[in-house]
Amino acid sequence: MTTTRVASVQAEPAWLDLPATTDKTIDLIRQAAHNDARLIAFPELWLPGYPIFLMSTTVSEELPYVLRYRAAALAVDSPEMMRLRLAARENDIIVALGFAERAESSLYMSQCVIDETGAIVLHRRKLKPTHVERTLFGQGDGSDLQVTPTSIGRIGALNCAENMQPLTKFALIAEDEQIRVSSWPPLDYYGGPFLSGENITALNQANAMEASEFVLMSTQVVSEHASRVFSSEPGTSAPPFTGGGYARIFGPDSTLLSDVLPPEQEGIVYADIDLTAIEIANHYFDPVGHYSRPDIFEVTIDRRPKPAVHQITSETHRSYPPLAPEDTHHD
Repeated sequence: MTTTRVASVQAEPAWLDLPATTDKTIDLIRQAAHNDARLIAFPELWLPGYPIFLMSTTVSEELPYVLRYRAAALAVDSPEMMRLRLAARENDIIVALGFAERAESSLYMSQCVIDETGAIVLHRRKLKPTHVERTLFGQGDGSDLQVTPTSIGRIGALNCAENMQPLTKFALIAEDEQIRVSSWPPLDYYGGPFLSGENITALNQANAMEASEFVLMSTQVVSEHASRVFSSEPGTSAPPFTGGGYARIFGPDSTLLSDVLPPEQEGIVYADIDLTAIEIANHYFDPVGHYSRPDIFEVTIDRRPKPAVHQITSETHRSYPPLAPEDTHHD
């Protein structure tokens, strides 16, 4: 039996502070590698933190936070991303990262997988931002349904409520996904059952069995410091809340494999996984193989990227000769 140690993060970002959260990310990468993990999974929008102000302010009140958030978003070709790639290589660990991606004038809810050589082997965007997230982020397309081979198995990633979408999950399962990075914001913060820690934990546990795969559930933590940050602009007040952490690692038979931290505690949970457990699970229930019915049900996926503009010709503008020094007015 060959096992691989994997890690899932339950921590608080340095809200709206990209350099500080990058530093903390590298510290967590080093910590996981020191504890012999080969993969570390981070929460949704870990960099620069989930925009919890969307839930506690009006549209006009949130604008100062929107400007600060956009300024703190992470570009894929940025120096901060290079630091994270180097950290993966220097610590010989695979990093699954959730971040607010800045791409030209838009933001996206993105994830990437950086392998142990520092290469970005998966980069995706959330297909449809959830609820008020749509006021801040753009959406992805079919090219963002990805599973990538790595040295420890085939890894896929989904953000938050994407893990509730049956066809989205099915698309990754059909790509022989073995490890799902399931990235979440702080739970319990928003009230009601839909993002409660209890219900989302149950969802991820069920997803592991449904897909016959390992699920690494990672979440952010909120402290009193977050309430101060998101009450710092005039006329705004964030609710006094602490907690939200529910990091877990589940096996393909739904078994909880990791330790459990209190919701308000920061840390990393670990599990030693053996991919042969997937073979046993698929023997009983293979949702895209021997237990599927493609003669009845058919899923069509359009994986083509959907840019805003399609150029019909490579010539983008008319060109005119420059003025020569001897050119003069002709009356």
